[in-house]
Order: sequence, then structure tokens, then C-alpha cells
Amino acid sequence: MNLVIRNSLLVICACLLFGDGVRAQAPAPVTAIRAGRLLDPEAGRILTNQIILVEGTRIRDVGPNLAIPPGAQVIDLSAMTVMPGLVEAHNHLALTYKPVPENNVYYYTYVQESTALRAIQAASNGIQMLASGFTIVRDMGNNALYADTALRQAIEQGWIPGPTIINSGIIIGGMGGQFFPTPEMVTDHNIVYPEYLDADTADEIVKAIRQNVLFGAKVIKICVDCKPYGYTADEIRLVIREAAKSGMKVEGHVQTQNGARNAIEAGIWSIAHSGALTDEFHKLMAQKGIFRAGTETPPGLEGHPVSAQAYERTVAGLKNAFANKVPLTFSTDADYWVPGKTRGELCMEFLKTWIDAAIPNADTLRAMTINGYKLSETETTRGPIKAGFFADIIALPGNPLDDLNALKNVQFVMKDGMVFKKDGVMTPAAFFHGGPVNGWRIR
Repeated sequence: MNLVIRNSLLVICACLLFGDGVRAQAPAPVTAIRAGRLLDPEAGRILTNQIILVEGTRIRDVGPNLAIPPGAQVIDLSAMTVMPGLVEAHNHLALTYKPVPENNVYYYTYVQESTALRAIQAASNGIQMLASGFTIVRDMGNNALYADTALRQAIEQGWIPGPTIINSGIIIGGMGGQFFPTPEMVTDHNIVYPEYLDADTADEIVKAIRQNVLFGAKVIKICVDCKPYGYTADEIRLVIREAAKSGMKVEGHVQTQNGARNAIEAGIWSIAHSGALTDEFHKLMAQKGIFRAGTETPPGLEGHPVSAQAYERTVAGLKNAFANKVPLTFSTDADYWVPGKTRGELCMEFLKTWIDAAIPNADTLRAMTINGYKLSETETTRGPIKAGFFADIIALPGNPLDDLNALKNVQFVMKDGMVFKKDGVMTPAAFFHGGPVNGWRIR
């Protein structure tokens, strides 16, 4: 066959198979953001009169007096504080338990709601989180049968707007997980699954981790001590080794001091919940660089009372962790409905605990950004407003270095270089696609 004809046929076949992928790519659109105040959370300072150039999905350049390319879209945030997106380090987007009908009992939520329904609810909660400025959310289990993976895939495909999702799949633990089923429930129909994977032996632990990896988890979560037969330090080391084969870290749900000791001794990546963490454990966590996702619930949330004594312990624990230089993250475990608040607005109520613990505003902002990026292992590609990074940018009228509550008034959100919220109004149309715009093998 003539070489020219053969090559032409190859090009035609490639076009038929791969569409526009073989054609010359149009230049990515450029957006110029005028930032009156640009917050650098790592340094805890404000830079003034900055220009952020966004090309396609990423930041091209940042600095004062940058030349704005001809034809660039200009977004004027001169009157705003511009900053990188926030990280919520522990949430459950496919779970919302309520006073009606389940009387705020999560066990009944699982029984009543299908995975499909909870996946749709997760999409809604994810949009609510993004609207409040959370551009990364670690979704840590209790998502029925991998609704969290479905949410992540849908966002990554461009089907819906939402935060970058770091999801754990099904929580792994000793028999029963956090539930207390009757013998009939286990023998006739395992009502614990799919909320928890029973893994009591070494083989079961390995299989459970591999199942989560197969079905799209990006971090592994274990119940360290949800039952009296909790995991030993050696068993947690097994979890860590097996997860590492797939490049994943491990978070441990901890509720007893023995469980905390085992998790810390094993060198776990992060510990969820703070009730069992003492001064001794905080010192050990700081030495080993173990992240603390303390989920510090404030009082005053309708339907979710916190006693004065319990809150005093929560505030004291956060103070102690900060004093011991434990890597802190902003985490809420806010997996319920409070009347009049979106999921994102509910998470922002947790700022009260940090304020009451007298954590300096700059350090709280680092927990919500820099430490969150490190915990979610996005710090080299997503988070900071730096050249080459994905363009995840938010803006608000006030200055959170002066008043953390300014974060409750996010007026502008850009995710992956696309404007999701402007002038306080969500404009998500650009995020919706028929897909698969980002590759059919996203798992």
C-alpha cells in the first residue's frame, strides 16, 4: 500500500477511535484574577495587589503587576481577601441522619436509605461544601456501598461540581464495626455490611483493604477499637503495610486510650476523634508526625447537644494538642442535618471550638489549608496558590487572619480553573458534562 495512503488511513482511524484527541488542541482559556488581598496561609500574611493568572485548570503565574494577556477574562476581586480552598479532613457526605424519620439514629438511616439515594445526597452535600469554600473533602466511610467512590468519579469526570474527594470506601474493623447487631442480623442477613467490613484475621484484613482499593478508595480507614477485640499494634502495622502497597495511608477511628496507644505505636497516618488523646499521646503524635483529625463538636447545634463538661474537655484537648505541636487538621464529622444550614455552613460552625481554644487564627488557617493538603497528599499538585498547581481559589470580604468568622461569608469559589460561585451566587453550569471528558478508566 502507498505509504501516504496508509498514513492517511491511520489518521482517519485514530480520529474515529479517539475523536478530538489527535487534533491540534485549542489554547486553554486564560483568566486573570485581581486580588486586593492575597492570603498566604503558610506564612500567615497578606500580600496586596496581586494578579493570579489561570490557564485552563491550573495557575500559570502569581505576583504583583503581572501583565494580563490580551483576551483574558478578568475577575476583579480587588475588594476581597483571596485565598486557597479549604480542606475538611473528616466528613461523611453520603450520610445525613435527621430527627425525622430516624430520630437522629444513624443505624436506622442505613436500614432505610439505599446506596443510590445516598449517592445523590452525597452529590448535594458535596456541592454545599464547595459553596462554603471547601475544595478538598476527605470522605471517611459510612457511605453505603461505595457511594463515596461514585461521588468522586462523577466529580472527576466533570458530571457535577464538587470538592476533590479523598474517600476511604467501607470502614474496616473487627466484627460488627460500630454497630451492635443481633445474632439473627448476622446469621440471616449481615446488616453491618456495607457500612463496615468485618476483618478479624490477617487474611481478612488484607482482603478488606484490597476490596476497598479495587472499588476506588484513596485512603484506608479502620475502626481501631470499636469493639473490645480491637486491633493490636501489630495488626495495625499489617494494615499500614498492605495499604502502602497501593500507595495509601491509614486513618484510625480511635475511642479508647488502649486503641490510641496501639495506633500511635504502629505509626498510623492520622487519628480521627480526640476523646482518648492525652498529653502523653499528643507528645508521641508530634514526635511521629501523626495527624490529628479531632472532630471538635461545638455546643449550640440544634438536635446535637454537647454538655458544658464535654465541651470543656474538647477545648482543653485541642489546646494541649496545639501546645505539643501535633499536626492539626480541621475536621468535623458533621454527618447530620441542622435546620437552616447547608452541610458547608454546618462545618463552619466548628470554628467556634478553635476560637474558644485560643488557637491563633493563622494556625487555624494552616490547619484548614496547609496541613489539610499534606494529610490528603495533594500538597504537590492542589491547594496552594502557586504556579503549576490546580486553580482552587476562594474569596471573601473580610480578613480571616483578623476574624476567623469571616470564613462564613465565602463569596467566590473557583475549582479547577472554573468559576463555581461569584458574588455569592452559585453558577455551576460549566461543571456539568455528559462525560467521560476526563477518561473512562477513572476508578
